[in-house]
Amino acid sequence: RFLHLPRAAPTLTYRPRCLLPLPPPRLRVAASASAPLAAMSTAAQQAVADQKRAVRSDVRRALKALSPDQRASEDLAIQNNILNSSWFKASKRLCAYISCAQLREVDTSKIIAEALSPDSEHDGQAKDIYVPRVEDKNRNMRMFKITAMDDLVKNSMNILEPSPLDASGNAREDVLSASSPVDLFVLPGQAFDRTGRRLGRGGGYYDTFLMRYQELAKEKGWNQPLLVALSYSVQILEEGIIPVNSTDVPIDALVTSSGIIPISPAALERV
Repeated sequence: RFLHLPRAAPTLTYRPRCLLPLPPPRLRVAASASAPLAAMSTAAQQAVADQKRAVRSDVRRALKALSPDQRASEDLAIQNNILNSSWFKASKRLCAYISCAQLREVDTSKIIAEALSPDSEHDGQAKDIYVPRVEDKNRNMRMFKITAMDDLVKNSMNILEPSPLDASGNAREDVLSASSPVDLFVLPGQAFDRTGRRLGRGGGYYDTFLMRYQELAKEKGWNQPLLVALSYSVQILEEGIIPVNSTDVPIDALVTSSGIIPISPAALERV
């Protein structure tokens, strides 16, 4: 079992530039991807958007100030915390992002390598792993199954993504068409707090995809996957700073260099 480890990771202490009252934290619920935005005035929506931009800007500066040695140290500790967890070892299928150093995302290379390895600690078999491919600028993202790092190619932003077709010209398996559920999502983000709020980069790709997958799991009667985000210490903010709206999907657990922070009831049961 995993303990809620001491809060050793420092948090940013700035106050948000926009003093808009924020809604209370929510527990994760499966939501329909077609659900309308909660009733909110245009001015209020704009204020939330402005506040999100301000928080992203502050966190980007904090990430930029991290030394390469500190980043490398936290990358290693975060990945080891996941690889040593019982819920990762027990997972059979997962979705995970391919980290991009230019975006200062927490490294996932060890996690991907372990999932792909036939000598993994899960029954000596590789896991099924699906990684993202952005289809367009309208929040459309797909998750394709890969079997090796060679399945990835660089996109126009120099980010590694799976090609839709494999080397034999066959279509890769899309996780939304898979016959079995995934157990785990490993998520990136710009900022997080200990109540489960996650602030992305503003594209809405992950929130849109997660709502679609949660709805699919609900329709098929599958267990909902555990949503786990990876965070550097400077990305963990005080409660109440990160604004949210109805399309923001909360996370179940946060993995830091100091340990694993379970948040939702589902995480508390599994970690």
